[in-house]
Amino acid sequence: MTGILLRNIRPLGGPPVDLAIRDGRIGAMGEGLSADGLTVEEGDGAICVPGLVEAHTHLDKTVMGMGWYANAVGTDLRAMIDNERAERRRLGLDVSRQAMRHALALVGNGTTHVRTHVDVDTENGLDGLRDVLSLRDALRGVLDIQVVAFPQSGLMIRPGTAELLDQAMAMGADLVGGLDPCAVDRDPKGHLDTVFALADRHGAGVDIHLHEPGEMGAFSLELICERTRALGMAGKVTVSHGFCLGMPDARRTGALIDGLAELAIAVMTTGAPSREVPSVPRLRARGIRMGAGCDGVLDTWNPWNRPDMLDRARIVAQKNNMRSDADLAAVLDLCSSGGALAIGVGGHGLALGAPADLALLPGETLAAAVARGGPVLMTLKRGAVTARHGKALMEAP
Repeated sequence: MTGILLRNIRPLGGPPVDLAIRDGRIGAMGEGLSADGLTVEEGDGAICVPGLVEAHTHLDKTVMGMGWYANAVGTDLRAMIDNERAERRRLGLDVSRQAMRHALALVGNGTTHVRTHVDVDTENGLDGLRDVLSLRDALRGVLDIQVVAFPQSGLMIRPGTAELLDQAMAMGADLVGGLDPCAVDRDPKGHLDTVFALADRHGAGVDIHLHEPGEMGAFSLELICERTRALGMAGKVTVSHGFCLGMPDARRTGALIDGLAELAIAVMTTGAPSREVPSVPRLRARGIRMGAGCDGVLDTWNPWNRPDMLDRARIVAQKNNMRSDADLAAVLDLCSSGGALAIGVGGHGLALGAPADLALLPGETLAAAVARGGPVLMTLKRGAVTARHGKALMEAP
């Protein structure tokens, strides 16, 4: 057999058709397609969407499958960072095993592409990054993984971290990460000059965690825009979280949004219920590429998040007061084709000739799929079935 015929599926919730996949790509869509030479998979009227995209997570952090983690730290950012760094050793966290568990759970829930931030610091070195790079290779054909070398514990305040980030990029990381240039490093110029210099040296993109609120975050965001413009990096920079974009001053945030739009800077949101967040309708109306992510999942930071982009679509919709069916369809796109575009993956869709990276969802409409959630009925990567009924076919360790 040279491919698959998905019988009776509804592309984006539309009328039922058959979809033929040949050589890993969508070859035809229509009623009553021939199954000649193809393996038939019955869709039973399921909604077919482009594979879901987890655009902001941390595969190296989860403790899923290790029993309940009793969190005694609370919500202070610096305390959570220091606690996690110490707990990795105390728990004997095996990044190779844990990242595989996390990744396969995402596959089971319809995900075909991931961007993960991986800690690089002077205490734990490059071991976690090495494990996630190996995972990226091991899961080729199941999940596409982009790796961000991420200075979670700080950059300027921990001498030697910049050199480790340089090594991480040489080892094969895809993007250079950054973190709260003012609040964590207290040296926004030094932090951003270092991050952007590394990206320029390696011809890579940048993805910066920006938790900083209000005017502090706005100041950092303006500095990010300055460097993006100076280095000609339009379209290669991402701001994750961007909580400052959710502050109440609409005129102030409007100027920041204009800067992002001018430089094609992407924004990744988690729809964090406890924080002010960027407005999805407002940014998308301005043409800004946006993706969504679950952030850390069942880790030392919090017990809340799940490796499930349908669930994340629901959370983002609720946080943004998106209620209409059109709104819910838009937020599902944020977690699918829109998210792919935001992380630089082109051609992710249901067009003829597109890679057959697909998810089959239950529900009458796209809105129903978001509101009710999974389990995702089937995940396909390059035309191969990788998960059924919410569970990856590859066994997790």
